[in-house]
Amino acid sequence: MMLETKGATMRFGGLTAVSELNLCVEHGEIVGLIGPNGAGKTTAFNMITGVYEPTEGKVIFTGKDITGKKAHSITEAGIARTFQNIRLFSTMSVLENVLVGCAVREKPTWFNSVVRTPAYRKHDRESHKFAMELLSETGLAELAGERATSLPYGKQRRLEISRALASRPKLLLLDEPAAGMNPQESIELMEFIRRVRDRFDLTILLIEHHMQVVMGICSRMYVLDYGVTIAHGTPDEIRRDPKVIEAYLGVE
Repeated sequence: MMLETKGATMRFGGLTAVSELNLCVEHGEIVGLIGPNGAGKTTAFNMITGVYEPTEGKVIFTGKDITGKKAHSITEAGIARTFQNIRLFSTMSVLENVLVGCAVREKPTWFNSVVRTPAYRKHDRESHKFAMELLSETGLAELAGERATSLPYGKQRRLEISRALASRPKLLLLDEPAAGMNPQESIELMEFIRRVRDRFDLTILLIEHHMQVVMGICSRMYVLDYGVTIAHGTPDEIRRDPKVIEAYLGVE
């Protein structure tokens, strides 16, 4: 088991944003977390990645309790994420954005950083090589010197995923990766996510409103509504579930 949440609950004052979330993701899976706007999906991501400490319950990653750990410690442990709204470093190049992700695994001393010792320069070269390999895998190598925010929207999404991959994660959390994409870009994104999963031996948990994407690539799905898990199963099971239909479409 790569990830488990056991009764994970997040309250803000009198509001329960997520209630007793029991989620499990096995190694190599692509699992979806869906639900209407305001269902608590991003809050669930924030509990897993250390942005919020759950009010109750636990988050278990590769068998270890990471509940309440700081976000940087969770990233170092092997969890990376993207965001619903793209958060690239706007003044940096494509390559520099990916190098920021590489920095998670760097442990230079202040002396090495200032003096730029041979060991530091070697590590710098290795990081640069790895970043370029990532850009090549994600189809962005020819744009390495371009300013990140000058890229088309779909390629900015790929760059954000590349930066997350630079931290060498075991688990990748994608928050609405298809947001703002046209149908053709969404189809290409599905293939891209599968390829990234296979190439880097990843496990992926994703939030997505685009049903063609989430139904097309996920082996299992969890559905939240007002913070409560109302369904869990395969895409076919979720598609036919009366509670899911009611949550999305309402009833007469």
